[in-house]
Amino acid sequence: MATAKALALGPALPGSGDSYLQGMPPPLSPTDVYAADRPNALSPVVRGFPSRVYVPNTLSDTVSVIDPATYRVIRTLQVGHQPQHVVPSWDLRTLWVNNDLGNSLTPINPATGAQGAPVDVHDPYNLYFTPNGKYAIVMASNDHALVFRDAHTMKVVKSVPAGCAGVNHADFSPNGEYFIVSCEFSGDLLKVDTAKMEVVARQKIPFDGSMPQDVKISPDGKVWYVADMMANGVWELNGDTFSTPVLLKTGAGAHGLYVSRDSASLYISNRGEGSVSVLDFATGKLVHKWQIPGGGSPDMGGVSADGKVLWLSGRYDSEVYAMSTADGHLIARIPVGDGPHGLAVYPQPGRYSLGHTGIFR
Repeated sequence: MATAKALALGPALPGSGDSYLQGMPPPLSPTDVYAADRPNALSPVVRGFPSRVYVPNTLSDTVSVIDPATYRVIRTLQVGHQPQHVVPSWDLRTLWVNNDLGNSLTPINPATGAQGAPVDVHDPYNLYFTPNGKYAIVMASNDHALVFRDAHTMKVVKSVPAGCAGVNHADFSPNGEYFIVSCEFSGDLLKVDTAKMEVVARQKIPFDGSMPQDVKISPDGKVWYVADMMANGVWELNGDTFSTPVLLKTGAGAHGLYVSRDSASLYISNRGEGSVSVLDFATGKLVHKWQIPGGGSPDMGGVSADGKVLWLSGRYDSEVYAMSTADGHLIARIPVGDGPHGLAVYPQPGRYSLGHTGIFR
């Protein structure tokens, strides 16, 4: 299969002279959208927050709170029905628990760990924020819609019909002018104009039975990666031209995508085979595959603030995995509630959050 190097790539990451979404903080580097995410480069907003791992358990209606220093659950929070993801707000001050079938968001204060009163939000499977912090975008999977809401009050501003089934994950272009969304139940990709709040292009992934999941862009903004559980790999495409994606096989049930703190590697969780593949951004090639001893179901997660640990939920095994990013060995296997899904490692480096389990820039 062709790698990212074989794709027709778009222009380089926008420089300071190019247009950005109005009100968006420009990238710190002209070649790396993740330049603000270096090890322990915490924003002053979160510097005093205790380090925790928040695990939403979809079948238990709870959030397990893990102390990463001891690898133990120190608290269990009762939340709404079927919590799917724990999402850091754009301003980094709130963690939102997405209670999908409970039709609510439960706020958590990451400074104290206290829960706030649930906010009524219909079908919040996943949650993102526009790069200027103005709007929250609810991935309303059952409602087949992208719902733009005020980022603070969560009042509806505009509901955009997705025209596909299972909208779930997304990422934004370096200049914030568009984002690409995956639709897991119909195998579609959408390109959305951020300012206009409109779907401007769509395409079917060229694989029968495709089930696209997480979406992430390369540090230079030239290649977009889309994990696909049924194609057992990641699709690579040019976001600017919205080119036909090309498949790179990684492993059974490819699901979550996470960038290393040095912007050199992409960690890909293969949920169907209990492994993590490591892609080298510079070459576009896979360089490692880390197996979880005894197997597992690695799903969603994040990288520790210092970059040394990859945290992943074990979706079908009621556990969480802590893996070394140095060599992939399993540091800890931690029992949690049933159906653990979109866990958030918090705090993490970065100036603001674009949502999901923490896309920081």
